[in-house]
Amino acid sequence: MKLAKNLERLGTESAFSVLAEAKALEAKGNPMIHLGLGQPDFKTPKHVVEAAKKALDDGHHGYVMSNGIPECRQAVTRWIKKRYSVDVDFERILIMPGGKPTMSYAIQCFGEPGAEIIHPTPAFPIYESMINYTGSTSVPYDLTEDKDLKFNPEKILSLITDKTRLLVLINPNNPTGSFVEKADIDVLAEGLKKHPHVTILSDEIYSRQIFDNKVMPSFFNYPELRERLIVLEGWSKAYSMTGWRLGWSFWPKELVPHVNKLLINSVSCVNAAAQFAGIAALDGPDESINEMMVKFTQRRKLIHEGLNSLPGIECSLPGGAFYAFPKVIGTGMNGSEFAKKCMYEAGVAIVPGTAFGKTCQDYVRFSFAASQDNISNALENIKKMLG
Repeated sequence: MKLAKNLERLGTESAFSVLAEAKALEAKGNPMIHLGLGQPDFKTPKHVVEAAKKALDDGHHGYVMSNGIPECRQAVTRWIKKRYSVDVDFERILIMPGGKPTMSYAIQCFGEPGAEIIHPTPAFPIYESMINYTGSTSVPYDLTEDKDLKFNPEKILSLITDKTRLLVLINPNNPTGSFVEKADIDVLAEGLKKHPHVTILSDEIYSRQIFDNKVMPSFFNYPELRERLIVLEGWSKAYSMTGWRLGWSFWPKELVPHVNKLLINSVSCVNAAAQFAGIAALDGPDESINEMMVKFTQRRKLIHEGLNSLPGIECSLPGGAFYAFPKVIGTGMNGSEFAKKCMYEAGVAIVPGTAFGKTCQDYVRFSFAASQDNISNALENIKKMLG
C-alpha cells in the first residue's frame, strides 16, 4: 500500500516504550522500579469518582456537545476566576480528551510548509512530532544551555521572524522540572506585544505542582495577549486523573469554530461522566492536591540529593512538576546507555533524554511520582550499579 509521506515525520512518546520494555522484563521475573511515566501514584479523589458514578446513574450515557457540556466549561471559568482573578467567556473553553489534542489542534491550525513554530527542547515529545508532521519548520530554544534548565525570555524573542506563527511554552516544564517565575514571564510577555502575528501556546498542565510556595505566572494574567493566547490545562496531573482522558483549553475567539471542527472530525466529544467528574474536581476541595504536594516535596528532596550524591551525576533542583532531569555524562555513559544499564542491571526504568530532544544526549528523566521507598531503592540500586 502507498502511504502518505507525512506519516514518516510522526514521532512517538518513548516513555510508553520504556514501560513496555520494563514490563516485559518483569514478566520474566526481573524486579523493576518504575520511574518512567509521568503519572501521579495517587488515586483520583473519592468525591470526583462519586460524581462520575452519579452521572452514569442519572443516565448521562449519550453523545454531548463536541466542545464540552456547558456545565463543565462554566466550571473551568469559575476555576480560572478563583485561581487568577480573571473573567473569561466559557465559549472560549473547549473540553478535550486529555492534553494532547490541544497540542495537536493548535499546531494543525498554524503549521504548514513555510511556517515557523518556536518550541523548547527538551520538551514533551508530541510538540516536535506534530510540528514535523505538518511540514512546518521547527525552531527550538535549548533549555540545556542554562544550569537550571530554564528558558531565557530574550533568547526566545530573538528567534521570532515574520514567518513565526506559534510560540510554545511549557511552564513548569516536562521533562526538566524547571519552573520560570513571573519576573521572566513579564519580560517575555512585554516583548511579545511587539510581535502581534505570533500566537502563544502556554502549556500550564503542571500549574498545581509548583514547589516552595511559589506562584504560577499564568498567561491569563496578561490581558493584552489574550486574543492570541491558547492555554493548555486539565485534570490529569492535579487530580490524578491521567486515565480519565480529560483536559481543557482556552482559545482565541476566532479559533474556536476551527478547533471545534477538528474535535468533530476526530473524537466527536468527551464522555459525559468524565466531564461531571471534572466539575466535581474543579469545584471541590483542594485537600488532595495539598496532600500530594507535601509528598512530592519530600520526594523531590530525596531524589535531588540522592542523584547528586552519585558519582558522575549532576541534577538541578526541580521547581515544578514531578521530574528530575540529571546530566549523566560524567558516568562515562550518555543518557541512552545509562537508561539501558539502569533497566537491565539496576532494575530501574527511566527515560533517556533523547526522548525529549536531540540536544539531550547527556541527560535522563526520572519521574518521582513514586513512593519514597521506591525512590530510595532505585537510588541504592543505581549506586551499586555505578560502584
